[in-house]
Amino acid sequence: MTSSLFTAERLLFTPAIPNTDAVPTIFAFPNEYTVGITSLGYQVVWATLAMRSDVQVSRLFTDTHEQLPRKPELLGFSMSWELDYVNVLNLLESLEIPIRANARDNHHPIVFGGGPVLTANPEPFADFFDVILLGDGEILLGNFIEAYKEVRNADRQTQLKALAQVSGVYVPSLYYVEYHASDNGVKSIQPISSEIPAVVQKQTYRGNVLSASTVVTEKAAWENIFMVEVVRSCPEMCRFCLASYLTLPFRTASVDSSLIPAIEKGLSVTNRLGLLGASVTQHPEFEALLDYINQPKYDDIRLSISSVRTNTVTVQLAQTLAKRDTRSLTIAVESGSEKLRRIINKKLHNDEIIQAAGNAKAGGLSGLKLYGMVGIPGEEPEDLDETVTMMRDIKKAAPGLRLTLGCTTFVPKAHTPFQWFGVNPQAEKRLQFLQKKLKPQGIDFRPESYNWSIIQALLSRGDRRLSHLLELTRDFGDSLGSYKRAFKQLKGQIPDLDFYVHTNWSTDQILPWNHLQGPLPQSTLLKHLADATSHFNLSQRELQPLNN
Repeated sequence: MTSSLFTAERLLFTPAIPNTDAVPTIFAFPNEYTVGITSLGYQVVWATLAMRSDVQVSRLFTDTHEQLPRKPELLGFSMSWELDYVNVLNLLESLEIPIRANARDNHHPIVFGGGPVLTANPEPFADFFDVILLGDGEILLGNFIEAYKEVRNADRQTQLKALAQVSGVYVPSLYYVEYHASDNGVKSIQPISSEIPAVVQKQTYRGNVLSASTVVTEKAAWENIFMVEVVRSCPEMCRFCLASYLTLPFRTASVDSSLIPAIEKGLSVTNRLGLLGASVTQHPEFEALLDYINQPKYDDIRLSISSVRTNTVTVQLAQTLAKRDTRSLTIAVESGSEKLRRIINKKLHNDEIIQAAGNAKAGGLSGLKLYGMVGIPGEEPEDLDETVTMMRDIKKAAPGLRLTLGCTTFVPKAHTPFQWFGVNPQAEKRLQFLQKKLKPQGIDFRPESYNWSIIQALLSRGDRRLSHLLELTRDFGDSLGSYKRAFKQLKGQIPDLDFYVHTNWSTDQILPWNHLQGPLPQSTLLKHLADATSHFNLSQRELQPLNN
């Protein structure tokens, strides 16, 4: 155990002294300490548990841990990245806990999980967890702990049935999934008895005090950063975007009662401030927040902003960032094609993108990073030409500004209007096309691995049958070759890779997460889907899998 990692921490909360009968709990992040302690979600849940006198919580990472209880009753995992499932399984084994929930008995802790990966689609990982918390921890965590205390001395099955009654608490083993055939989709998902709710509703916190760092440390991946959540969700509702749809409605932290007190507290222990949120500059009082940060007493702080809506990039914003040690700004544009932006509901025009680049340069920033995407449903080769043209136009309009285009492949995500689409098999060629066209222009093109997009799509659309595949790939390694090898080994037992990744699914079929209700009903997602496809230049015949 590397306890020196913990000694560098400056806590921004006061841990409670646990009662003699406090519930012994391990709260794990399935990655190294430096990664886990940089996760705001992990920090906040850990602090919430540590401030309760009825819980005795110890932290566990892949490379270090606090002193762990001999007989933990609860073991929690915060999952922010899909491939961390390998570390979940490794940590369970290191604690001598069976990796499958159905192999655990009354002597084992209740293994629970939460975080964006599990809230979106927990099904590929469902067999490894006793309990999954769907949604915002502010509401869920306390209700979960209180419900557990009520049945603390009962047998495991009684505990699980009681926990399943708590809104947002999903107990996978209490639901039976039936499939049409071993190589086909889900036929039905039913609770095993009438006292178990048929649908589990994701929980949404609606307060105006959002999260802020509970610990600052030089050992974090972002050294000594104090993070404050300015907004939650995003009002733009781009149709592929999990960060928007899964976390609706759009909520903003109160400047006076949430943001300013948090920032004052954080900047008393560090001079590095990170403003987090899917669309930070769309906070209705963002200018007031900027004015507050612009005070002379904060002249020495280093400021970073996670993401900025393109048409909110003002010269003043760029100046504030440049003065506070930020050299570049990140904006998401997705594509240079106006048609594609209509398809995805991105309310943005090329002249606004060019204006943002001009403002960034005028404000003293040296670089602009744009996020793009290939393989968007409805995309055609000419749409890529328009992206190349847009990048050239930006370069011409803001000479000397260092331009980077980071580009991903479209991956379907649960609870979004594009959940029915598969990954475009042409996407890899399209990334190569952009590379070939943009590199000679002096534009830094950074594609995300197409193979990683394939694995991401598999996990974001997968069902429970994938648990067997995940166990195999853990032994083979986490490359795409390992997944293909595991599919070969399971041939005839589960559908093939193509079914999960590339196939357009029918809007009539039961999705693996149909029993888990996100913020919007399916009817609303279907309206968005219909609006998107109305802009396609394709015959209806080619869309058949979606509307049969």
